[in-house]
Amino acid sequence: MEKHYTECKVKGVSTGTTILAAVFDGGVVIGSDSRASIGGEYVSSKTINKVIQVHDRIFCCIAGSLADAQAVTKTAKFHLSFHSVQMESPPLVIAAASVLKELCYNNKEELQAGFITAGWDKKKGPQVYVVALGGMLLSQPVTIGGSGSTYIYGYVDAKYKPNMTKEECQQFATNAIALAMGRDNVSGGVVHLVVITEKGVEHVVVPGDKLPKFNDE
Repeated sequence: MEKHYTECKVKGVSTGTTILAAVFDGGVVIGSDSRASIGGEYVSSKTINKVIQVHDRIFCCIAGSLADAQAVTKTAKFHLSFHSVQMESPPLVIAAASVLKELCYNNKEELQAGFITAGWDKKKGPQVYVVALGGMLLSQPVTIGGSGSTYIYGYVDAKYKPNMTKEECQQFATNAIALAMGRDNVSGGVVHLVVITEKGVEHVVVPGDKLPKFNDE
């Protein structure tokens, strides 16, 4: 009996966001915009926080399908909490990134979500890891992601410098995300930043009317 197969054409999920993480002298800054959209056409939220805490000094930013990303981060939180109880110490940043990598890789046919993981631990200090769609894991001093990132690669390459101060890195992250928000129609809202150091965690929100302006618009 002859079988007929229909070609399946699945439309990719728009990442519709701008996320960033950068290492500075003694810590790391991770941040994002706050706009959530459906298919890049309908803005469903202007105030969503895409910087999610998975352990005391470990955070991740999400890009892609919000439902997928929330499911992965919820599972990762459980694994890391269980891991810290077993080890009787906080998990390493690489351990958190590896958990996200395994979840993404093992479910790569179903998930449409990518992550930036950043944090501080006693072994390696401040670190940034990228978990791409499909589960690839990379360590980088600075990284950007989401649809808005395509507009700011030049700025990030030109302006990021190793061993920046905390204030310099915060301003760098704010400027980069603000530039992306000004060009990318599915990035917007406010800028959420989290500063992670040995001393603790600091949350910073930069409202839309306080963002730096680079043109007359």
